[in-house]
Amino acid sequence: MSETSVIVHADPDVLAQAVAARLVVTLIDAQAERGAASWVLTGGRIAGAVHRAVRDFPASDAVDWNRVDFWWGDERFLPAGHPDRNETQAREQLLDVLRVPAERVHAMPPSDGPDGNDPEAAAARYAQELARAARPGTAPLPHFDVLMLGVGEDGHVASVFPEHPVAYETRPVSAVRGSPKPPPVRTTLTLPTINTADQVWLVAAGPDKAGAVGMALTGAGPVQLPAAGVRGVNRTIWQLDSAAATQVRRTFRSVRS
Repeated sequence: MSETSVIVHADPDVLAQAVAARLVVTLIDAQAERGAASWVLTGGRIAGAVHRAVRDFPASDAVDWNRVDFWWGDERFLPAGHPDRNETQAREQLLDVLRVPAERVHAMPPSDGPDGNDPEAAAARYAQELARAARPGTAPLPHFDVLMLGVGEDGHVASVFPEHPVAYETRPVSAVRGSPKPPPVRTTLTLPTINTADQVWLVAAGPDKAGAVGMALTGAGPVQLPAAGVRGVNRTIWQLDSAAATQVRRTFRSVRS
């Protein structure tokens, strides 16, 4: 049965450092168990802070980064190298510094990639890449040790937005048109795919996230609030700063640091 917990830290800096430390330990344990590990990346300000914290964390040298597969939860459908792409940010902040082998970095296709300006074809291509990495005899998805998500002010995760058609999507990867946040065209893992991860971590900082976090933890529906509809197979961890946690019920099991 999946376990859900809430961990609250004093401020965004402490939050990023704590997430980085937890991540390093999780990847080390995964490599000890299976010989390899996988991490699904997200974007946004807090993700950037976590990437830099992982990069600078002394114990990160204990991870064999040549045996970590990097996937993305969603991507802005923009040309390769565009500064607003999640891939670009992750490469600059972490992947290039760690010198991760190219074959371990599974970026979502850009708008100037092999499918051109066709997000549906790009989503299908990424689904095929996921299927190629699947374990024999399992669903057409690889093993995800940690799938990290930011939480939007409206409760969206990845590029699954409230009441948007993609919230109903059952295919592994979906194109997103008419995103409420710019840019309007994106690609994203869908909720069923996100929920195959061993651990799902939702990371949020700031008072503007408090309402969505509180609603997600008190029974909102997944279409109304996609953050309420994600959970890891074994663990779901909400990692928050104190400002984002102001509407979390005291009765919900939480740890503060």
